[in-house]
Amino acid sequence: MTATHVRFRVVAFAVALAGVTYLDRVCISVLAPDIMRDLGLSRMQMSYVFSAFTLAYAAFEIPTAAWADKIGSRAVLTRIVLWWSAFTMVTAAAVSYWMLLVVRFLFGIGEAGAWPNAARVFSRWVPANERGRVQGIFFAGAHLAGGLTPGLVAAMAVHLHWRVVFVLFGFIGVAWAAAWYWWFRDEPRDHKSVSADERDYIEANRGLPPAHSGGSWASVFRTRSLFPLCLQYVANTYGFYFFITWLPTYLMNARGMSKGELAIFSGLPLLLSVFADITGGMTTDALSRRFGIRVGRCGVGVVGYLVAAIAMFGGAVHPDARTAGFLIAIGGAASMLTLAPAWATAIDLGGRNSGVLSATMNTAGQIGGILSPIVLAYVVDTYGNWSLPLQILAGLYFISAICWLVIHPTREEAVPQAGSGGLTSSSR
Repeated sequence: MTATHVRFRVVAFAVALAGVTYLDRVCISVLAPDIMRDLGLSRMQMSYVFSAFTLAYAAFEIPTAAWADKIGSRAVLTRIVLWWSAFTMVTAAAVSYWMLLVVRFLFGIGEAGAWPNAARVFSRWVPANERGRVQGIFFAGAHLAGGLTPGLVAAMAVHLHWRVVFVLFGFIGVAWAAAWYWWFRDEPRDHKSVSADERDYIEANRGLPPAHSGGSWASVFRTRSLFPLCLQYVANTYGFYFFITWLPTYLMNARGMSKGELAIFSGLPLLLSVFADITGGMTTDALSRRFGIRVGRCGVGVVGYLVAAIAMFGGAVHPDARTAGFLIAIGGAASMLTLAPAWATAIDLGGRNSGVLSATMNTAGQIGGILSPIVLAYVVDTYGNWSLPLQILAGLYFISAICWLVIHPTREEAVPQAGSGGLTSSSR
């Protein structure tokens, strides 16, 4: 029988999903000055609007992932994308601070669980030896969309009101959800286009315990490497939310960039992250094959965060605006080198509960996302210092490098579940 490659189309769907999530998230940071002007919002109020999304996203991340473990990612991801697309469009109807706050909170509830569901899909559809580069490609799609969004939104805003931009972006998600529900199936063996050869190859190499030995997902919280894995992700998300919320304002107010420069440097961290994502994914797989999974995952994590810390500190203190902009972009991209090993580790440790374990990591990360806009607004309003928030971020990246030194990304680190047969990553 001829081998098929349906799993690659599954990955393509997931990459498109990642792109749509960032398209909808990033556009509000570019449109923030117009929104603040029309609704009469202060910098602190706008920071709460940014964080309202993240708070809801964090609160509903684990429950949504647990729901997917019960009924499957096909149905749950369809609901997620339809919900957040609707509230992307409803953002256009906001006429006051409180209405915008509520809408963005409901937006966050809807989008919660999207990426853990993608991880759950990969745990079923992607063999373990392909997982790092697949995660890298997934994040590359997200960051490419995020990096291109500032320029796209800026061009649209010349001709369209900010409310119209939100409505148009909402329709993109609706189209994705319809195609996903029609085509995708939760298990390779249930998809009519998957050949027996591809089915057997995936199931023999994906590293999942037998279905009857899944155990309670509550055992995820007893995984020994969970805490440092979550802690390093706090810094990553803290930095990411700086890039998609206050970075354009920082470059304009603190660095005096023109609108043309702003369009370039606002998206540069995420554009460079596209290459970092793919590089991190390929490197973690290559090193894992050659030196073992711990070196493959943790080595990339340590190096990525050390480079990020040094570059971000340099961007904070360098006097030249363009040089600082490049250093900030390099620091952001270096931090994204760690995404593929982090999410691959979550899948490695989680097994059949990979949705919940990755959701736990992502929920912890949202603490950084909640704090990032608020801390910057508070520091700038209190001390009048735009450099200090970037130095704080550099310190968080350094702490994350230390976290990777104590992470053990194998299922030997997870608390064994009854009947699991002691499956470890090395036995896949």
